[in-house]
Amino acid sequence: MPACPGCPRFGAAGPSTPTLQQLAELCLRNGAQQELEIGARTGFRHRARLAVRGRAGRPKIGIFAEGSHRVVDIPSCQIHHPLINEVGRALKVCMRELGSSCYSDGAHAGLVRALQVAVERSSQSAQIMLVCNDQTPAAALPLLDRLRERLGERVHSTWWNGNAEVTNRILGGAFHHHSGPASLMERIGGAQVYFPPAAFGQNNLDLFERMVARIHAHVPPGSELVELYAGCGAIGLGLAASCARLVFNEISPASLEGLALGVHHLPAEQRSRVRVVPGPAPAACPDIQPESVVIVDPPRKGLEPEVLHALGERRPRRLLYLSCDLGSLLRDAEPLIASGLKLVHTVGYDAFPYTEHIETLAIFQRD
Repeated sequence: MPACPGCPRFGAAGPSTPTLQQLAELCLRNGAQQELEIGARTGFRHRARLAVRGRAGRPKIGIFAEGSHRVVDIPSCQIHHPLINEVGRALKVCMRELGSSCYSDGAHAGLVRALQVAVERSSQSAQIMLVCNDQTPAAALPLLDRLRERLGERVHSTWWNGNAEVTNRILGGAFHHHSGPASLMERIGGAQVYFPPAAFGQNNLDLFERMVARIHAHVPPGSELVELYAGCGAIGLGLAASCARLVFNEISPASLEGLALGVHHLPAEQRSRVRVVPGPAPAACPDIQPESVVIVDPPRKGLEPEVLHALGERRPRRLLYLSCDLGSLLRDAEPLIASGLKLVHTVGYDAFPYTEHIETLAIFQRD
């Protein structure tokens, strides 16, 4: 049994055989090509949300053991960017120095519930957010100050998040910007992409850049592009220079904030070709036309029924489906293929090493 439940297949050279077999069977049934890309095996994770538990003076920072609220302490995780580990160790020291308490699930007491860290590659600095069992940031501000003093230039920004509810949800609804820039900035696919702390961001950025490059290669110049579940625009913003028109859709307020920053920093001529449709993905489906190129990157549950129906009815000339859950992709592929969208190529990315999951790019074209 592995020492940490986050990596049940630790040491494996690639994705699990059953996972690859499922993808191979899909490709075989549809005459599609299949590829596999494997990235770095250590130090690749640029984002982490870690639980904080433990006794007074002995905090533990890590992930929950399966089926419990018992934290497995991971001070030197091999898959984390080293700076994430450094921030975690620094937080332990600062909590001991200040006597800051750890959250207890049973008693619903204690201050610090979780630590979120994201590393900006260009500056090699960390966006740090403390999730606290409190309704105001006052009690946590000395801890954030001490962290910033201890880590110095390795701190990009510090944030407080309030989650005083009895819940398994990690983040609460209250945010306080304590210091530093309001968003991380990553250059992806030729564009500046901005990530506020509550927005979704890819953990494995180096491999994600390879996914984005592959997607861009399948979007012809002059395309009418529609991207659903666009997040902060990490996939599509880099296509603003070559597409005739771009429609982005996103529902998360934090991701929409990051997307707005990315659009704002485009050259004016490119910005004029971009439109953002906020709300659920079906709100942007009327923009899908037969000559559109459509990009989707849905959550694990896959495409909503309304989106599947719109894609099948409107049949865009090309659909680029990036999936973080193979089961939902396999389920969604059947009605898409039945509607006349032919699966021509899949690329599996080992973006979650040492687990049963892979990220999959499926390329469909109108048959």
